[in-house]
Amino acid sequence: MTRTRRVVVTGLGTTSPLGGDVTDTWDGLVAGRSGVRRLADSAAFASWADAGIGADLPVGIAATAAVEPTEVLERVRARRLDRSSQFALIAAIEAWRDAGLDGPQEAGELDGERVGVAMASGIGGVQTLLSNYDTLRAKGARRVSPLSVPMLMANAPAATISLQIGARAAVNTPVSACASGNEAIALATDQIRLGRADVVVAGGTEAAIHPLPIAAFANMMALSKNPADPTTVSRPWDTARDGFVLGEGAGALVLESEEHALARGARIYAVVLGTGITADSHDIAQPDPEGRGGTRAIRRALEDGDIDPADVAHVNAHATSTPLGDVAEAGMLHATLGGHATDVVVTSTKSMTGHLLGGAGAVEGVATVLALHHRLSPPTINLDDQDPAVELDIATKARDLPHGDIVGLNNSFGFGGANVAVAFGSVR
Repeated sequence: MTRTRRVVVTGLGTTSPLGGDVTDTWDGLVAGRSGVRRLADSAAFASWADAGIGADLPVGIAATAAVEPTEVLERVRARRLDRSSQFALIAAIEAWRDAGLDGPQEAGELDGERVGVAMASGIGGVQTLLSNYDTLRAKGARRVSPLSVPMLMANAPAATISLQIGARAAVNTPVSACASGNEAIALATDQIRLGRADVVVAGGTEAAIHPLPIAAFANMMALSKNPADPTTVSRPWDTARDGFVLGEGAGALVLESEEHALARGARIYAVVLGTGITADSHDIAQPDPEGRGGTRAIRRALEDGDIDPADVAHVNAHATSTPLGDVAEAGMLHATLGGHATDVVVTSTKSMTGHLLGGAGAVEGVATVLALHHRLSPPTINLDDQDPAVELDIATKARDLPHGDIVGLNNSFGFGGANVAVAFGSVR
């Protein structure tokens, strides 16, 4: 692809299992704090019990949001949004403000026709769908909310953000399972490079902590059933790993053409150097054990950004804490970075946040940008016995990153064989 415009990151926002904003989330990541909790301690669990569901769940933990969205959003507005849209809106508002775009612009008002949104979700408004189905069965068709469809549709988070900021360029919703959030960043980058927008809010959101998805993931042997302390269960690359922990939340990045950002005097966190998107065509759920699709995605991101593998200093890995996926990704890094693979500081923030599905790549994109910005890699916690098949330098404590021009990779892989890699570059 011809890269005609340089894309930069000027705003960050998130609400996660570690905090209700970027500052608290980043502080939690650097401190190595887990956001995994027992479901019995959550407000939702009581409502499930009242409805007579969830008592026999084989998994009793999840990385629930640290701050309830109803504590942030006005009550009436929150009631008209699915939980996934609530998370997305909170993260987007923070990112928009962080980019200095919530007030009068020194260079003139933003042209809404040059502002876009790419907000992903792997599952969409599942909470609204399931709760209204329960209403239908218990109380009849007339009691189903007339807002159900606008709340449950997959593009509701993106549409909600577009209404908030007046975006009238493309408003997109990539849906590629656990690669969705990272794919939104790649799509937004393309929109700016191709001159279709000057500013795009990109990211991903998910709110699927509900008995049905939990039971489904558990029955397909994807979730950890480790009965230990919940904070120790998500353990990427550890020999005792046995599945991921479901999380919820959202991440948002304001991407902007460099010329537009400079014209309005914006602070620049990082540069989006390259993106790579591929598919495995291997299995609907299992990763290609040889990691060929993921390897191509990383290689394409490096080629797209004209990046020397030796310049990669940090990788925020997809590593979900599953037996097959963690090893496959290690192989991808060796295949793309060569002998330099063991010199790169690698981390999996999912050890602390759990797996946010369609929101994962976005929250991890925020973490990757901040790692470059602060020259500091968050750790991977719970790594007590590293799998000998994983020959990587994995940070188990916060680790300093080099000064100078460095590159950080953000990897995401999803059901259906979706693979996305985004390479961010530091700024001085």
